[in-house]
This record gives sequence, C-alpha cells and structure tokens, in this order.
Amino acid sequence: MTSSTDLLRIENLRVRIKLQSAHIEPVKGASLRILPGKVTALVGESGSGKSIIAQAIMGILPPVASITGGRILFSDPQSGEPPIDLASLDSRSERYRAIRGHRAAMIFQEPMTALSPLHTIGDQIGETLRIHSDLPAAEVRRRTEEIIELVGIPDPGRAYDKYPFELSGGLRQRAVIAMALICRPALIVADEPTTALDVTIQAQILQLLGELQSKLKMAMLLITHDLGIVANMADEVVVIYHGEIVESGTVSDIFRNPQHPYLKGLLRAVPHFDMKPNERLKSLRDVEVHTGALMNREKQAKPADGAVMLRASHLSKSFMAKNDAGWFGKRSGSGLRALDDVSLEIRQGECLGLVGESGCGKTTFSKIVMRAMRPDGGSLSFDDGTGPIDVLDAEGSELHKLRTKIQMVFQDPFSSLSPRMTVKNILSEPLEIHNIGDAASRLERVTALMNAVGLDPRFLSRYPHSFSGGQRQRVGIARALALGPDLLICDEPVSALDVSVQAQILNLLKDLQAQLGLTYLFISHNLAVVDYMADRIAVMCRGRIVEIAPRETLFRTPAHPYTRTLLAAVPFPDLDRPLDYSVLQLGTASDPRSWPRSFSRGEEDAPLVPASLGEDHYVLARADARAEDLRSW
Repeated sequence: MTSSTDLLRIENLRVRIKLQSAHIEPVKGASLRILPGKVTALVGESGSGKSIIAQAIMGILPPVASITGGRILFSDPQSGEPPIDLASLDSRSERYRAIRGHRAAMIFQEPMTALSPLHTIGDQIGETLRIHSDLPAAEVRRRTEEIIELVGIPDPGRAYDKYPFELSGGLRQRAVIAMALICRPALIVADEPTTALDVTIQAQILQLLGELQSKLKMAMLLITHDLGIVANMADEVVVIYHGEIVESGTVSDIFRNPQHPYLKGLLRAVPHFDMKPNERLKSLRDVEVHTGALMNREKQAKPADGAVMLRASHLSKSFMAKNDAGWFGKRSGSGLRALDDVSLEIRQGECLGLVGESGCGKTTFSKIVMRAMRPDGGSLSFDDGTGPIDVLDAEGSELHKLRTKIQMVFQDPFSSLSPRMTVKNILSEPLEIHNIGDAASRLERVTALMNAVGLDPRFLSRYPHSFSGGQRQRVGIARALALGPDLLICDEPVSALDVSVQAQILNLLKDLQAQLGLTYLFISHNLAVVDYMADRIAVMCRGRIVEIAPRETLFRTPAHPYTRTLLAAVPFPDLDRPLDYSVLQLGTASDPRSWPRSFSRGEEDAPLVPASLGEDHYVLARADARAEDLRSW
C-alpha cells in the first residue's frame, strides 16, 4: 500500500530489455519512495539501472525495454485524485502526456544533447508551457523570461533569443533546468545534472537546485554516482547495484552507519583531502599490474629524479573568433587568449597536476606539448637524459623520436578508440607507425601491454564496444605506453568514469608510474583526484598559471583567491563538512575584478609576476605586493 505522504512510490519494479539473442533485466524488483518537498538520491555505478528507473518514471523507456512487473504510484497533490499507477499507463496516452513535463519533469545529464541546436533557448523552454496551457504567446514569453531569470541566466530578454552554442556549459545546464521547471512540477527527476561541469559551476548548480527545490516545494529524485553531491543535497538515499536496491535510509544513516558491503566499498573508493601519505584508494575490483615484460625493454639514459624533463617558457596562444576576422580573412583584434605567458616545469619522475575550469587553457597547453598545435610565442624544450630537444622546432628524425617520448591518455574512452579496430590492432598501430619490431615482437609487446594494465590477453581480438568504460580506458593507457614514453599526459582520464572504476584507474596509473619510472602531466578539474595523484599542482585561470606549489602546501595554505574558491567548491562525502555557499565567489571566481588588489592588475595595469612564498610555492601577484599580504588577505 502506498503511504498518503509519498509523492512517488515504486514497488517491485522490473524492467526487461529484449536483445536479438537474449533478454536482460536491468531493474530487478526495485522499490523506493520520494516524499513531497524532499530530495531522494539514487546512487550506483553505470549500468546499475539508475537511468532506466528514471526513464520508467517519465515513460520514455527505449522501444526495446518494457516494464514487466511492479507499480509506479504517483500522487499528484494538485489533482487531489488517488495515486496513478504510471507503470500501467500507455506512455503515449493523453493522460501520461498531461503528467510528463507538467507535473513530473526531467533534467537530463548532457545539456548539449538535451537542447536542440536549431531552436533558441526561449523557444525550447517555453515549448512545455505552450503544450500544457492555452496561454497567449506574449504571456508564454513573459513566463519563460521569468524562469530564465529565476535559474540565474543573465539578461533574460537577450538569452531568450540565443542558441545553445552561444551559452557556456553552466548556462546550458541552467537552461535545461528552466525547461524542467517552467510548469512548476511536483516532481523533478535530475539525472546526473552536474557530471560534465567544473567544480565551481557544479557548486552553482547545486546551490540553484537546492534553492529552487525549497522555494517551489518540489520533490526531487537525484541520480548520481558522486557521494559528495549526495551528502550536500539528499534527505534520503537509495543505493542500487546490478538492478537491485541493496540499501536505503536517511542520508545520516547511509553515511554514518553503512551496512551493505557494496556501499562501504563505494565510500572507501572516493578520493578525499584527508588521505594519509601513501594511502591507496580501495577499489571494488582490484586490477593486477604485471609490468615485468615492459621493464625489460632497452634501458635508456635518464636524468636524475628532480631534473627538469619539460620546460615551457612564456607560452602564448590566441584564437580568433569569426567576428575578429577582417576583410579577406585578415585578422583584426587580439582574439581569445587561451594561453597568456605560461611558464612551467615538469620534473623527472613527478606527477604535476594542472587544474582549472573548462576554457582556462589546460588542454591547449597539452596540445602544444604534443605538437598538435603551435603557440604564438614562447619556447618549449624536452630532455629525457639524452640531451634537450626544442619541441617547437623539431623536424624529421628528431620529431619522430620526440613522438615516442611523449604520449597522451585521452578523456573519453568511448570516442578515443576506433570502433572498427580490434584491441590488438589498436595497441600495435603505434609500433607499426614507428617501424618497431616485426609481427612476432609486436604481438609479444601487445601481450605485455595487456598484462601491464590488468586485461586478459585473450581479449585482444575483441572490439572496444565489448568492454566497459573502465576497461576501455585501460586499453587507452596501454596504447599510450606502447612506445615506452617518458612523459605521459593524462587529460581528464577518469572524469567519464564511475567512482569505483575511477579508483581502479588511479591506482593503476600510480602503479605504472612507480614501476616504469614515468613522469605525468595530470590534467583535471577534480581537485580530490589531483590531490591523490600529484606531487606538485599548478592552478590555471584564464590562460595563466596563478599558483603552483607542492600538493601538501597548496591544500594546506592556498594563497590565490581563485585557488581558495576551487578548494571551497569541492563537495565532500562527509555530512560534517557541507558546502558553505556563503564563502564561495560563485560566478565571479575567475574574474580578476573580484580578487584583492595584490592579485589583480587593477586600473593602472600593473604587471603580474610569480611571487615566491617559500617551499617551492609561487603565486601570480603584483610586483609590489608583500609576501605577508599574499598569505593573509
């Protein structure tokens, strides 16, 4: 029986997906409840059934999926009618359409795919209101602009007529939230609403959702694998594993007294700032690393630990927008400065973390290091112990050699591997391109690579689609190791992975670094991940390195206001350390005008220089600023 206080109650829900040769059941007898005005978090790994449950609630299951058992009871407080069993309704019926988008709405995970590129933001947000009401066009526009303003998009009148590509990722996600809120629904289903966002933008969205949920008295089903978000947002938590609910309770019960081994494992797999030196993440499934065959390769002269392997000096790079191009394509204006006088050193054997928001220049810097892009100015040198190489001027055999020394692990394991190549072909391709060995030696090398990343060599004939996300990322790491590089650039290597798989990959990267003597440039916007991996951390904002320090120093005594905001915006999976939105400069964190005078050029356009605070700690500040002012502002 459903309780009169439940807005939504799912009882023994079963969903079946019909495949060509078999049936699978991604949801097996799941039961949960959502109370009016409360946030219920549904937590689990990819493939656990979270999104299938959300799609079942909204009546948008794919054609191959069907509900085979159970009930989804929705009690609409506005109608005053008895609970409606959504599972028994035809998802295309008028009654279901009257609920979907109107009384129950959904915030999708990826705003760029949730929004049509061919329609303006205003048209897409107002469409739901036009469908569910008979309001005149002028009133629809007024209410749409009102909700655009409510979700914090600047200048609602102008934003109404903009297209999605004209907005940043954070503003696009706000537009998706506005689409869900326009009819003031009783229930919001939020499917990973902050996964693709930077930590400061994520904090803005979490604050926004919390305020709107409280102001509009909405209930929310929050689907996520980020336990930090759960600790800061949820009233009740439901944990799902392989389609079955394994534990549920209040947020206090879940975090302070977890019972199920799976939940305990999830909590141990999350990197956090309180980890002790040399403490390892506890992944749910360990990966065995066997690097013996790789270590037997021909030894090369290497610089001593601490020697500079990569030195970047005064790198700059600008991109010209279409509006900056003059007649006949001639450039005019300064364009967008992606890198602005960047100087950086990466030392032999270390992991240098590079953090900052999207668009700050992290990936541009990595592409220049990889010779995939040329800077407008500056210099870049690489030295693996055999002598320095000018990265920007290298040609012919010197460039060919350099390509083997620097390799990259990409962010998305799904799009970075060719779906038309077997794993064997993917791993042997770098060896073939560089004419290394014959067929037999290449196969031996490829087998060693599979063992090094914890994959069974029997999988060599498989294609990428037959692997999980974590396994695919391990294939990507193996490909990057194929040529025996000295410097590995890891560009957001775990941002697309679940927390348990993330722990696997991070431990794997640590083991490989220790056993193979690798040097890492680790790019991420997840500061807890960087804290676990890095020896030193560089913070980038608007194309400039604003602070660089050893990991312990940066997290213990951050000096730059941007660094402090980044650290304060990280949601902890700890009920005793909630996000304090009052101290965050949300929306202005990267704006130099909001920084203290010591860190900003100001109206007099004073030069900014790296100021030493001791212990290998530097912060970008005015030349006339005093060290005590930089520490105690």
